[in-house]
Amino acid sequence: MARSSVSGGSSPARSSLLHPFLILALASGMFLLGLGNLGLTDRDEGSNAEAGREMLETGHWISPTLNYEPRFAKPALVYWILSGSFALFGVSEFAARLPSALFGIGLIFLQYQFLRRIIGPSTAFVGALMLLLNVEVIAINRMVLTDPELVFFTTVAAYSFWRGMQGGRPERRWFWGWYGGMALAMLAKGPVGIVIPVLAMAPYLTLTRQWSSFWKHGYPLLGTVVFLIVTAPWYLAMFAIHGADYLAAAQANTTGRFADPMEGHGGTILFFVPVLLFGFFPWSAFLPVPLYEALKSWKRFREPPWKTEEHLAFFAALWVISVFIFFSLSATRLPHYLYPLFPPAAILTALFWRRCSQEAGSRGLTISVRLLVILGYLLGIALASAPAVYHAVLRTIVNDFPAAAHLELGLLPAVLGVIVVMGVTGMRYLLNQEEKRKKAFWMAAGMMGCFSLVVVVWVLPKVNSVFLAPPQELAMIAGFNLGPHDQLIQVGRKLPSLGFYAKRKVYQVNSGDHKKIETLIHFPGRKMVVLPSHQRSTLLSPMSGYPVVLEINGFSLLSSKPVLQETIQLSGTAQRRKDTKGTP
Repeated sequence: MARSSVSGGSSPARSSLLHPFLILALASGMFLLGLGNLGLTDRDEGSNAEAGREMLETGHWISPTLNYEPRFAKPALVYWILSGSFALFGVSEFAARLPSALFGIGLIFLQYQFLRRIIGPSTAFVGALMLLLNVEVIAINRMVLTDPELVFFTTVAAYSFWRGMQGGRPERRWFWGWYGGMALAMLAKGPVGIVIPVLAMAPYLTLTRQWSSFWKHGYPLLGTVVFLIVTAPWYLAMFAIHGADYLAAAQANTTGRFADPMEGHGGTILFFVPVLLFGFFPWSAFLPVPLYEALKSWKRFREPPWKTEEHLAFFAALWVISVFIFFSLSATRLPHYLYPLFPPAAILTALFWRRCSQEAGSRGLTISVRLLVILGYLLGIALASAPAVYHAVLRTIVNDFPAAAHLELGLLPAVLGVIVVMGVTGMRYLLNQEEKRKKAFWMAAGMMGCFSLVVVVWVLPKVNSVFLAPPQELAMIAGFNLGPHDQLIQVGRKLPSLGFYAKRKVYQVNSGDHKKIETLIHFPGRKMVVLPSHQRSTLLSPMSGYPVVLEINGFSLLSSKPVLQETIQLSGTAQRRKDTKGTP
């Protein structure tokens, strides 16, 4: 086994103990640091967290709800996990995000263990940290999304499939991970949980001419039965409960999402090019060369024997390309859709990095370094220019977020830009010096660590105080004061997270929708309204005349009935929440 591109002359025994510890420690730090210090973002985080909270509250474990109405967008597995987290740790932002963080840690450890068995601990260590230390993976596993669970299970499926295809009877037991991983992925996010592993499998079996071997040794019939045993009960139960309504919603969120842009999430067919280049930065600069090299000689894989590393690189390259093309052809495009290709992308870049650290004048390194510099300088300039861009679009933001005009990030964008530019410059110098090339990995790791630390500790709290915390604090106060038959109304841009903080149904209405406002006015009981303060004048009377209970950073809480003695208690609640969040 070749020596490490990172660990130098460390012994295999020492690496086998040190590497897992370092990986778990770094992943835990990246995913758990300050995890609960940011309010839930809208829409996905707020919707997913509230659906999990409602499931725990109502005990409706089969049919998820959002705002106490049926939610068909995603299957129930993630909501079951969220409910369990809330039951153990209480209802909070930390408990809502903890499952994503834990599945992220699990994914990084899975990456290490898979590569350690196939290639060795040194390359496994590099491949695991490359998967961890990039913007997209860190961001997604710190949010209440369904993607962390989806990608963990699809990666389990794909890695198990590859192991199952590698030889004799002992290896075939891995096929159960293939079927089990797909089943759980489908329960996490629907049919895409099957599509992603199949996108890795089908081109590989076709180009290596191994379909017959798979049908013979891959337990296709028994595996399908196991898959159906795991997945079918929930889907059949949903159909029994909701009938045609569920089928229509399921179609809209699968083939409908692929055929037509949903909720305005469109873009050109090139949408995912910058997403991959900057989301997987800085390792994306080292992806094109091994991707091209793995695919250019595809004919050699028509017949065995194959070298293990080249064989694995070919499988990973097909996986990356297939997933990238599939989501590029989809009409609905979101940055996190590419997350499933990050594990195989990290395999390719880790193998390429090892070769470059061992070989003098490694082919393709010059191209990769140039791409690294271009991406790094573009990102650094973009970060430094962020305040100017922000002020240029400020007028369109303040209508929904009044305090946005007072957001001052100071030198933080420039600091982030300097971190990137200095890191890339240092990497370039080290990579061009053969005797120092191995140190470039740690330069990159340090750059991404510092970048993430600045964002989590300093940038996000400022953003939270302006864009997230104000209406959420008011919703929490309203929920504390409203009775079972009272109403909480939210005016303006829809904010699903408010239900999570109020712990009750929220009636959302646009400020100009006078018909709906008039209907809500005539509801019995007290009514409390959360809205941007400047939109109060657009409300119909008598709602426009409701007194202001509390105002926070441009958002107001109105009440149809006076709030006297409670006001002191409510203001104290809001202040304690501000102190906890670090808001001004």
